[in-house]
Amino acid sequence: MAQPDQAGGTAISTILNNMSSLGRDLAQSASLLSEVRDEEVEIGTAPKEEIWRSDKVILYRYKATTERQLKTPLLIVFSLVGRYTIVDLQEDRSMVRNLLKRGVDIFVVDWGSPSRADRYLTMGDYINDYMDGAIDAVKRTANVDKINLLGICEGGTFSLCYAALHPQNVENLILMVTPVDFHARDANEPASHGLINLWTQNLKGEDIDEMMDVHGVLSGELMGYVFTSMNPVRNTLKYNIDLLEVTDDKKKFLNFLRMEKWIADRPHHPGEVAKQWVKDLYQGNCLVANKLRLDEQNVQLPSVTMPVLNIYARDDHIIPTAMTRGLGKHLGSKDYTELELPAGHMGIFVSGKTQSLLATSLADWLFAHDELIHKHNPRAS
Repeated sequence: MAQPDQAGGTAISTILNNMSSLGRDLAQSASLLSEVRDEEVEIGTAPKEEIWRSDKVILYRYKATTERQLKTPLLIVFSLVGRYTIVDLQEDRSMVRNLLKRGVDIFVVDWGSPSRADRYLTMGDYINDYMDGAIDAVKRTANVDKINLLGICEGGTFSLCYAALHPQNVENLILMVTPVDFHARDANEPASHGLINLWTQNLKGEDIDEMMDVHGVLSGELMGYVFTSMNPVRNTLKYNIDLLEVTDDKKKFLNFLRMEKWIADRPHHPGEVAKQWVKDLYQGNCLVANKLRLDEQNVQLPSVTMPVLNIYARDDHIIPTAMTRGLGKHLGSKDYTELELPAGHMGIFVSGKTQSLLATSLADWLFAHDELIHKHNPRAS
């Protein structure tokens, strides 16, 4: 009869110990949080200077940390649904800083904070006006005829369109986690991947129009909710399990807060661009059909003849790999390379596992193609 009592006592003791440990972790978390200052969770802190501005769009040039060795400058174009600062989240997890150390001359576009006043801006305005203006400014500043263009997510789609419409300005094109074939599916991918595709493809055209007419924008808060809803359990657990796991390490705790700060700062999406994005791309899949029209021009992917590096994330649930890989068959380029990284959509930029691999692979590809340019065209030197 003593055995059950002993087992029960052991179980109660274990529960009390766990509760005590949880209490200590919560107290430590509260203590750490009270000690954190705003300046400790700043993101996007690599020094840079403003080069050009048009309306709300700003072009920055990062200050060199070593002698600039790559002759052709690199322009980074991020998505409208997030901030470019993810590429420089913190000093030890920064694609930008890693490339600067390799001697890459880096510029970046900051789209600013679109509002209802930007309701009627189109994809054509962003690609043929703002991007084109920024690229002209890069060329003037760096004294070059062409640039290296790196587009990320929606910014990658914009960059692909720009390269097709203005190939004379692009030396090399790099795409990261970029949607291209919006109807592509892979039966082997988890069911949780591509839920945005299902959502957008089931929206009625009149509902999309009414949403934009009423609000003028696709709300950043709504998109934040959509992204969270794609993995609700994971996004709920991170505020207790994940947070408690870093309470004994202030560096990890600050890393967690920086990522949460970036996620919370989600800008609005201009209404007309959002309509085109949903109707023409997610629903109509016009890009791979060469039927996407921007400012009365059709975007023809075979016009993309420059070297292309296409980087995608193996565990991407927002832009499943089927939407981005295999792009080469749609292009006119004879120099097409794909690189798969073991990460998720944003983890590709902040994961400790991919940081070295991403920067090294990207820099090696850029320098190899820079050498080819100047070997075959001495005037470019």
